[in-house]
Amino acid sequence: MAEANLTLNRDDARAAIRAQARDAIRAQAHAAGFDTVGFAAPDIGARAQQGLTAFLDQGWHGDMDWFAGKAAQRGDPRVLWPDVRSVVTLGMNYGPDASPLDILDHRNKGAISVYAQGRDYHDVVKKRLKRVARWMVGALDCEVKVFVDTAPVAEKPLAQRGGLGWQGKHTNIVSRTHGSWLFLGEIYTTLNLGADESETDHCGGCRACLDICPTNAFPAPYTLDARRCISYLTIEHKGHIPREFRQSMGNRIYGCDDCLAVCPWNKFAQAASEATLQARAELRAPSLADLAALDDAAFRKLFSGSPVKRTGRDRFIRNVLIAIGNSGDAALAQPATRLLRDDSPLVRAMAVWALTRLHDTPAFEALRDTHLPEERDEDVRREWGEGMR
Repeated sequence: MAEANLTLNRDDARAAIRAQARDAIRAQAHAAGFDTVGFAAPDIGARAQQGLTAFLDQGWHGDMDWFAGKAAQRGDPRVLWPDVRSVVTLGMNYGPDASPLDILDHRNKGAISVYAQGRDYHDVVKKRLKRVARWMVGALDCEVKVFVDTAPVAEKPLAQRGGLGWQGKHTNIVSRTHGSWLFLGEIYTTLNLGADESETDHCGGCRACLDICPTNAFPAPYTLDARRCISYLTIEHKGHIPREFRQSMGNRIYGCDDCLAVCPWNKFAQAASEATLQARAELRAPSLADLAALDDAAFRKLFSGSPVKRTGRDRFIRNVLIAIGNSGDAALAQPATRLLRDDSPLVRAMAVWALTRLHDTPAFEALRDTHLPEERDEDVRREWGEGMR
């Protein structure tokens, strides 16, 4: 009996030490600017692993080869780092101060996803993660590694297992206090910190996020075919955007917030109060005409410090031209026409498509007769050939 009591007392003591360590880490994380903190075992769970396998087997990752190439590390944190014993999951609120859907009614303006209107969150989150991690190393005598979503980490399942929220039907994290507006980051550590209670699903019968998707990118609830997702098409996809999606893109030129913005849990969210996370005025509703005039240097200057910069000027102008084609604004035919002689085939092809939407047949055919004979790129020639169809 005495030996059993000794074992129990030791277990209680270890649990108390872990609880004290978690409380201290939470305090440091909040001081660093994180809004929510949780603790998870280094295991994403069987359901998430099965979902990852299905996602890759179906080819739903498109040309995100980096996703498929690091599937083992993403599926098991211990493959990424064998010494990890716990994962600290952290979230930062980036809630907007107005509905991101309002811009969609202003067709001569470009809609940039909320998360990309301010500073690059990768830089902000990683800096704060490192601050907490340095404290952990010094105060708790452990090893750590920090990650944001550029690393092969299944951050959403880990966030759910750490109690930050649950993966909604749109596959993103939903929080009961922050809605669908959380940046995520992780600290892997050699400490055994125990685990918080995993968050449960509170979507119920709601289908708002699924029904609003402009391109039907959700084959089923909790399942995303990235190849149909406007965020993927405008950010990750390197080639020409398939014709079937162009009209549905509207004026969304970088990302898409529709499925996030309609989540009913957003009624509990607060707008981000930090200047570092708030939108820059020039990126809230930029003029499509002004954006179409950007050369590489001007693009880099405008989007300095923004995640948009990583797409590069040519892919971005490709997106802008699709928005111009969807604008219904005949005045935007002029900037599109100037881009028919752009150095980039991506740009020239979408300039052709935009003009099929803004010109009548005689005007388009006059341009085709001028530009098609000198065009050598087969994809651009194909756009000319498709013409007004």
